[in-house]
Amino acid sequence: MNRKPCIEIQACFSAYLDGAMSGHKMLEISRHINGFEDGVSAGLVAGCEDCAGELAAWRLTQDAIASIGSAKAPADLALKLRVAISREHARRESRLIDRLSLAWDNAVRPFMVQLTAGLAGTVVLGGSIMLLLGMVAVPQPVLANDEPLGALTAPHLLYSTVSPGDIVTAHDTTIVVEAAVDAAGRVYDFTIVSSPQDEAVRTQVADQLLGMVFQPASAFGVPIRGRAVVTFGGISVHG
Repeated sequence: MNRKPCIEIQACFSAYLDGAMSGHKMLEISRHINGFEDGVSAGLVAGCEDCAGELAAWRLTQDAIASIGSAKAPADLALKLRVAISREHARRESRLIDRLSLAWDNAVRPFMVQLTAGLAGTVVLGGSIMLLLGMVAVPQPVLANDEPLGALTAPHLLYSTVSPGDIVTAHDTTIVVEAAVDAAGRVYDFTIVSSPQDEAVRTQVADQLLGMVFQPASAFGVPIRGRAVVTFGGISVHG
């Protein structure tokens, strides 16, 4: 019985170790490596030492990889993913605004210039008429309770989905954080304004901010991104 070339046998070692092949194929590889009895000549055909050594090396590599185990995700992975998604969303919004601005410049702005010129003459004429009427008209009270033009609101905290708690630090202190809040009212980035700045403190702050839900900032009633200042109490725990 002729053996298959070793290179073809070794190419199947990965599937062989994983059991991802038929039993007939696994028997064929096992006989090539370990040897078998030749029913024709009633003799013992020795196994292939080269392939046996190569298979042993594959087993060692597989065992070493299995002993490593799965990597633990970083504590602030969720916040980093949210930051990356928010930045990508901001870039897309910026490209959309650029396209709309270009369309405005090419199509609407020339028409508005002509319209403004015509309105300017109308306003001058109308202003002269109103000036004459104002000399004899009775003054009317002005109501000042309208919302001012360009009104902006800053984000403010609505609630938190996690139980608020103090931040454990090396010493008692107040931790001041500037949080970046998106248009949906969730924190996508933050900066610790006051010390301490160590990684343990950042992780605790991130856990608190991830559970906070804000009323987002707004311009003319439209939600926009904004920034809010949040303070945490820092306590020192001595063992």
